[in-house]
Amino acid sequence: MPEIVKFYSGGEAKLPNVETFRCREPQALKYVLDNLDELVVKLVDGSGGYGMLVGPTATKAQIADFRTALIAEPHRYIAQPTLALSTVPTLSDSGLAPRHVDFRPFVLTGSDGVHVVPGGLTRVALREGSLVVNSSQGGGTKDSFVLMEDGAGPGQSQRQGS
Repeated sequence: MPEIVKFYSGGEAKLPNVETFRCREPQALKYVLDNLDELVVKLVDGSGGYGMLVGPTATKAQIADFRTALIAEPHRYIAQPTLALSTVPTLSDSGLAPRHVDFRPFVLTGSDGVHVVPGGLTRVALREGSLVVNSSQGGGTKDSFVLMEDGAGPGQSQRQGS
C-alpha cells in the first residue's frame, strides 16, 4: 500500500500500514514459511475472508496445506502479522460477550477534494474467538457513532466563549 500511495500521490502515506510480506519475494517467502503459525496468510486476489490462514488458530494440517500451496504458487499470497483487534460488547446467544471488531472509515473523493466523513463501518466477528470480521464468513456489523468532531478528546467539553 505505501508504494501505491507514493505512485499516485507522489508523497508518503500519512498512516502506517500493517507490515505485509509479498510471498513472491524470496526473502519474504522464507520468513513466511518459517513463521506460518504466527501470521495471517491471504490470497492476493481473495476477498471475503476466503482462502486465508490465521496461523495462531490453525491446525497443524491447515498449516501444512498452506505451506504446500505457498511453495507451489508463492506469487498468489501475502502474509501479515496477526493483529490484536479490539473487542466490543456484542449480544450473543448467551448474553453480552466480547467480540473482535475492525473499523472502516468512509473517505469520499470528488472534484472538491477528499473528505473523511464522520462515521464508518464497524465489522464484528460474531463467532467467539474469531478474528474474521467478513460478513461472508459469519461476521456482522455494529453501529458507529462519532461523538465529537472538533478535536476535543474524551471528557473534554466543547465551549464557545467564556
